[in-house]
Parts: sequence; C-alpha cells; structure tokens
Amino acid sequence: MSKPKVAFYWCASCGGCEEAVVDLADKILDVAAAVEIVLWPVALDFKLKDVEAIPDGGIAATFINGAIRTSEQEEWARLLRAKSQLVFAFGSCAHMGGIPGLANLWDRESILETVYGDGVRPSVDVPRFFEAVHTLDEVIPVDYYVPGCPPTPGVVAATLEFLLRGEVPERGSVLVSDHALCEECPRKDTRPTELTIERFKRPHRIIADEAQCLLAQGLLCLGPATACGCGALCVNGNMPCSGCFGPVDRVRDFGAKALSAVASAAGAKDPAEIVEAFANIPDPAGTFYRYSLPASMLRGRRGAPPAAA
Repeated sequence: MSKPKVAFYWCASCGGCEEAVVDLADKILDVAAAVEIVLWPVALDFKLKDVEAIPDGGIAATFINGAIRTSEQEEWARLLRAKSQLVFAFGSCAHMGGIPGLANLWDRESILETVYGDGVRPSVDVPRFFEAVHTLDEVIPVDYYVPGCPPTPGVVAATLEFLLRGEVPERGSVLVSDHALCEECPRKDTRPTELTIERFKRPHRIIADEAQCLLAQGLLCLGPATACGCGALCVNGNMPCSGCFGPVDRVRDFGAKALSAVASAAGAKDPAEIVEAFANIPDPAGTFYRYSLPASMLRGRRGAPPAAA
C-alpha cells in the first residue's frame, strides 16, 4: 500500500515555520517513514513540473505557510489546492496575514519607492508584486488552520498525528483549544480579580517579576485575547504574549478584541491621563495587529484578492 503524499510550501514568510517542522527532532523521522514528501523547497529539490505531474487530489495534505504577496505565490497556492485533498494554512502568515501583512498600512507604490528609490526596478521575468498582502484563504479554499509564529513543535506533532490517524475535525477548524492563553498561563493565579493598570510599561525598561502576572505589572500582554496552545512560551521566557496564535472562536477581529481587553484594564479616565497611560505603546497598529491586519475588519490599504485563473 502506497504512503499518503504530503507537501510543504512557503509563500511570503520568514522560514520560521520550516524550522518548526525541523524542530520535531527525531519525530520527523517517524513522519518521513509514514508519508511520502512530494514537495518541501527548504529541504528537497522538487520542481514545478514534478507537482504538475501529480494527479489532481493526489496529495493527501499540503501545508502552506506564508501570506500571498506575489503572482508566483498565488500560482503555487492554486496549483497545490488542485493537487491536494486537504490544505492547511500553516502559521500566522497563512492564517491571518502575519507580520508581512503590516505592509498593508502602505500602498504598493510607497513600498516600491522605499525599497528602490531612484534605482532601477525589476521589470522583466519577475513575479508580479500585488497591491496588498492576502491571507491564504482569500486566494484558495483552506481546510484547516495551524496557528503560531511559528506553530510550536507540539502543535505540529499533534496536527500530523491526527492527519495520519484520519481523525479530522470539522473543516475550517483552527487546530488549537478554544480558550484564552490566560487559562494555561503559569501565572494566572497572580492576576488580580479587579485588574487596574495606571501606566503601561515597555518590557526592555523594567525587570519583570517572573512569578507575577505580566499585565498586573503594567506590561502589554495579549494573553486575554489570544488562543492558548503554545504552552505560554513567551510568558515562561518572562516576556508578554504578542498574540501570534490569533483569536479564540467567535472573535471577528483579533486586534479590536486585544485592544478592548487592554483598554478595559486601564485605570486612567481623564483624557490627559489616558494619553499618558498609553504613551509607552508607540506603535498601536504593530502591537494589536502584528499578525492579523489582512484578516481584520480594518484590513489596511489593500487591493482585491487575485481573481481565480
């Protein structure tokens, strides 16, 4: 009996999601023994023609990380959708647009001008640079979402295990628990019942108490708005959660939810006091929409998703 075919592909991303797969360590050998990897650009030399030769639906599952910014990424995403029974949006960039999605705060021309200035821009035989960054599900149908920047080895292993067992949840599911990170935070018992923050602080300017709730110390922790499943890695490293696992179910806009959770804890009421309290959040868009601007209700400057071929 032939092994199920599995593919990994990257679009607009940093490569961290590839590292997440490698971080399975010796478990990756079990995966390699159980499946046939037919595409993985970071590790194996497959070509476009190799994937085109696979019958439609011939790949059991494809894990695509990264957002869609160029015509080449769109082309690969559509090809892999046609060839795959299941497509996983793997990591924050595919899931919500990720950090590349913050480029949607500017238009395409402004970005090109910043990069090239008065220099010669590429114009021949290069992928088209879209007006905006798009989430994977704006371009192709996605079956499941694996969140994280990057997904943790535990989440990756659990995803591969349920895939191999054939125990698939409802299509469209985000494959982590539908609870806020605060529920698995090792400091949750130190969070005050009535939390009041008089002034937010930047983490590099204080030495945080490693045993106390970070929000209670005035650090901007997005744990109350973020889905759990990462093992509270940032908090265990004495750093506040930045929200890479995205929202729990029923939240339409992660950034708005995170801002609401934080603002509700602010003790300042007078307008001048409010400005002073939030002065140490110099980049609100990059803070509350760090991973999710393209998937948000705001969306930033953006063009329409690429039309289906």
